[in-house]
Formats: sequence, C-alpha cells, structure tokens
Amino acid sequence: MISTQSISEGAVDALIRVLPTTVPLQAVPHDGSAELKSRVGSAVVASFVGTTSADLAVVLSDSASLDAAAGANSQLVSSQDVLRPALESASGVLGIGVLGDSRVEDASALFAAEDTQVFELGAGGVVTGWFAIRVRQNGVVGGAGSSSDRGAIGNLGRINNVEMSLTVEIGRTRMSVRDVLSLKPGAVIELDRSAGAPADILLNGRLIAHGEIVVVDQDYAVRITQILDVADGLS
Repeated sequence: MISTQSISEGAVDALIRVLPTTVPLQAVPHDGSAELKSRVGSAVVASFVGTTSADLAVVLSDSASLDAAAGANSQLVSSQDVLRPALESASGVLGIGVLGDSRVEDASALFAAEDTQVFELGAGGVVTGWFAIRVRQNGVVGGAGSSSDRGAIGNLGRINNVEMSLTVEIGRTRMSVRDVLSLKPGAVIELDRSAGAPADILLNGRLIAHGEIVVVDQDYAVRITQILDVADGLS
C-alpha cells in the first residue's frame, strides 16, 4: 500500500528537482500552523484529477529566482508559467489523470487545512518557499491489480470526455528564457537524442508509449512500437 505520506513525499521530491532556483533546495515537513497561513498568501495552485486526486500549491519567497527564470523584462512568461513544470513533475507521482490549469490565488486555507501535507523549501537553513499537497478521495493507492486500483480507475469515468494533449517528443534540451527570447530564424537547437532513436509519446506530459516517426499522405505521423504498462503509472 502507498500511503498519503509517501505520495506527498514523492511529490515534493519531484517538485524540487525542477524548481527554477539558484541553489538546490531541500524539503522539510511542516505542521501547517496558523503562523505559516499568515505568511504564505498567494501561491501558484493547480488541481489534479485522476486515479489519485490532489490539490497542489507552491510559493517561493525568493522573487529574484522567478524573475531570473521568467526574464525580468519579458511580459511573455508569468510566475505560473515558470512554476508549471515543477507542479507537473510533482503531479507525476499521482498516476494517470489530468493536471488542471495553474493559477495564482490565496492558498492560505489550503496550507492550513488538517488534511494537507506542507513542506518547507530551503537551503542552508534559510527557508525560501513552501509546498502544499492535499490528496483527495483516493488518498491510499493499493498495489497494481488490487481492488483499490480497479476502483480508482473506475472513477476515471467522470473525466472520460475531458480532452487531453497527446504529444510526440523526438528530444529535448534545457534553455534559459534569455536564450529562448534571443532565438532567430535559422537558429539550430541541439536535442539530447540521436537520429533514429525512438520517439516518446506523452499524454498530458506523462510518458505512455514509444514509437517511430512515419509519413502518411505527406503528413507526419507516429507508429507506436511499445505501450508502457499502465501499472507503471500507478506506482
């Protein structure tokens, strides 16, 4: 059985690996006291609906890190854009589902709720942010193939009509916003994958299959060569 605590710890570990901070952060559990409620205020919040549903929120008190990641003079990137990849990474431990739009709002009630797991984010003894996750309904996930899993998957019927983004990825790289904004026609971006390597097929950012790029009636398409085990998404 995977406990709510284990899910929360996995989520915050995934979050801090992607957060755009100048130094690596460490996460320490916090009791979500009233004092913290008064300090948090606005945060970037998103809700995840799926086999395990949850509300997530992150706030960084170090605005310099956000400005550096977004580009201080750019109006194209907001704080929720900057923190969105971290929230997506955190929600990745929740299994199959949909992460809703991220938004900036008062998250003090979420941080103070009794069923919310709160973590201090900091480095060198200095707290630079907080992360909150409240697992809802399917808070405890059973092992693959268990009745708990089947019940959780059955609940996905509620979102059968929700449209999801299917993406084919042939490679990726990391760039600063400064470098992205300086791109011009003719620029070449080197990816981390060799020519001929399988492409990744992602559903709402989650890897579900591998395939190869083909051409059908002069349009690009992807031929699926491997479907990943659904149980891997539940672990």
